[in-house]
Amino acid sequence: MNRVIEKVAWIQLDAGRLLAARTHGRDLFYLPGGKPAPGETHPEALVREIREELGVTLDPATVLPVVCIEAPADGKPAGTLVRTTCFTADHSGTPTPCGEIAEIAHLTHGDRLRTSATTREVLDRLAATGRLLRW
Repeated sequence: MNRVIEKVAWIQLDAGRLLAARTHGRDLFYLPGGKPAPGETHPEALVREIREELGVTLDPATVLPVVCIEAPADGKPAGTLVRTTCFTADHSGTPTPCGEIAEIAHLTHGDRLRTSATTREVLDRLAATGRLLRW
């Protein structure tokens, strides 16, 4: 039986590039976000996680789900999956690495091998729609 980890993530595009974050001690980039706390809704978790990780404030009224992706979990035992509900949202402030985040980057489709399985799937989908720079 597979273990499933629930996560939320923010999809933020800037000039055809996808915002991604790398945590301390990891090599791959991920979509910014994290796990909901007990009793927390997915939109509440997203607003909290983005404030903690990137120092920006998401407008709760604009948080909209766009896709849910299930993919193998990086660095976890075989069979562990991550189910990530991805959202868009308006924000105020400039994303800056905070807390567990070591680095942020704005990625193109050409950066896909530097990312987690979930982030690769999002990059592929955005590239297929023409919303992401290819290289």
